[in-house]
Amino acid sequence: MEGEIMQGLTPVQVVALVGVLGVGAQWLAWRLRLPAIVLMLGVGLLVGPVMGWFLPERDLGPIYRPLISVAVAIILFEGGLTLTHHHLGDARGPVQRLVYLGAPLGWALSAGVLWLAVGLSWQASAVFGGVMVVTGPTVIAPMLRQAKLRARPARILQWEAILNDPIGVLIAVLLLEVVLVLETGLSAGAAIWTIGSGIGFAAFAGWAVGAGMAVAFRKAFVPEYMKVPVLFVAVLAVFAVTDTILHETGLLAVTIMGMVLANAKLSSYTEIHRFKEHATILLVSGVFVLMAASLDFSTLGGLTWRAALFVLFTVALARPLQVLLPLIGTALPMNERWLIALTGPRGVVMVAVSGLFGEKLVEAGIPDGAALAPLAFIIVLATVIIHGFTLAPLARKLGLSGPERPGLLIVGGSPFALSLAQALQRADVGTLIADTNRQHLNHARQAGIPTYHGDILGEVAEHKVEFVAYSTVLVASDNDAYNTLVATDMGPDLGREHVWQLSRVREDSRHALPAQLGGQRLEGRPTFETVNQRIAEGWAIRSTRLTEEYDADDWRADRPNAVPILTISKGELCFVGEDVPFSAQPQDWITAFVPPEQSGNSGKQHKQSAAEATEIVKDHQSTQQSGS
Repeated sequence: MEGEIMQGLTPVQVVALVGVLGVGAQWLAWRLRLPAIVLMLGVGLLVGPVMGWFLPERDLGPIYRPLISVAVAIILFEGGLTLTHHHLGDARGPVQRLVYLGAPLGWALSAGVLWLAVGLSWQASAVFGGVMVVTGPTVIAPMLRQAKLRARPARILQWEAILNDPIGVLIAVLLLEVVLVLETGLSAGAAIWTIGSGIGFAAFAGWAVGAGMAVAFRKAFVPEYMKVPVLFVAVLAVFAVTDTILHETGLLAVTIMGMVLANAKLSSYTEIHRFKEHATILLVSGVFVLMAASLDFSTLGGLTWRAALFVLFTVALARPLQVLLPLIGTALPMNERWLIALTGPRGVVMVAVSGLFGEKLVEAGIPDGAALAPLAFIIVLATVIIHGFTLAPLARKLGLSGPERPGLLIVGGSPFALSLAQALQRADVGTLIADTNRQHLNHARQAGIPTYHGDILGEVAEHKVEFVAYSTVLVASDNDAYNTLVATDMGPDLGREHVWQLSRVREDSRHALPAQLGGQRLEGRPTFETVNQRIAEGWAIRSTRLTEEYDADDWRADRPNAVPILTISKGELCFVGEDVPFSAQPQDWITAFVPPEQSGNSGKQHKQSAAEATEIVKDHQSTQQSGS
């Protein structure tokens, strides 16, 4: 078997191995809460240059580089799909400055560091300086989720990364073409025409195809089940055609195409984006494993102490200046400026493009082009490790991270929602009650419970609600259809295990919904009517903390008729559901419905809550009857 491995793998074996290693590394990183890119690079190095089991150029042959190019193009297209203008909000000004001023400044600073500190030729420094502008959207996104960063700095970092990806590649393309033109002796006029026409055609092609796809989808020229396949083929075609006109301008074309589609307000945009997001996870995993496995240790060993100097100057000098100087005069607070300035991880595009451009420089007679790929690996690995482990504590230090305590978003204002929020306050759980009806929020506001008036799925909510503060959602409005819509929409983003909803009034076999719709159901399948009727009958919601001396058995003995709703264990909310049995350990909190004889409600408070709950239940019942 060892002899067979040494002779190389078949393409089918390569695809299987890369898929298992890449996705496996991402899963392991999720379990260990580590930066995924570190594990992906690690397994790639292990099976490639360390063990010699898998060498991409040997096992894939001439299709290796084209595969990398196509994967990067799809990754950038998916990045373009996230660039919807309304998502920018109050981050628009800083992002524009970081793109228009920060990108050229970042190129100049990085090229200077490479030339002076690393000792590269001006040709290699200029080209790699353009690649250094790229900050890696596929790397920054999981870091932001892990650090639980506040909305505005998170949006700025993500938009800067996505926009500067094609801009950095474009700068590198321009300079690579200039270097190649100078090396081949082409006239200045011919060089300008070649570069300008190639970039112009790529930008036009990306816009035209994106706009054409939007019209075709909107007018139903393409059936729903074929939209994703047609779009996928269109991306490949645009990339291939524009890349033929001028090498690497295809990356610019597909990014523009994605941006056009993202802002076309298509009804099927969410499904398209989620599919592309899943494809990108697979492609990012594969590209990182492939690029790491193809690394030549002899080239890496040729780097000197100057490589460490390069990392130091990049992280401590070039990146901060690239951010702080363009943001002078903006209204962005200094703590947000410093967080952005000290966060600049590099990712897959840098690794892939550096390898491609380095080879072209070597072919043109510039030998230090061979140093671009190992330098890219070093800066990617260093910045991912540095920022991956420092972003969360830095955000906490600057007051820009979400709260450490667990949070629950309750959609739907009612006496049940108010009682649950008050009980969770005692357990130090942050809550927010959201409702489209202002009157449903009156008593919560009077009680000092945070509220949001508006549609939680609306664009305004994206800018007004700090979703990062709420790890769990309970959808409990008086509209069953709306509950299902909200739970279905939030499920993919939060994880369905964190999205719960009250059961629908009609859940028999005739009216049952597909399993993929809605959220998880609570134990006993209580409905809106059920939980508010309990409040009307005098039941209360109480939170109790267990200890070594007072455990779950003692709690149950004192409250034999109590109905557990959720437990709080090690900072995590865990609702009691059909597939999640009740379980609690010492130091956990139990939040439960407690019957009237054990609730200790004051008479006045009980009567007021009961009257409110009864009125709401009657309104809900009449609504259900009129609807049926």
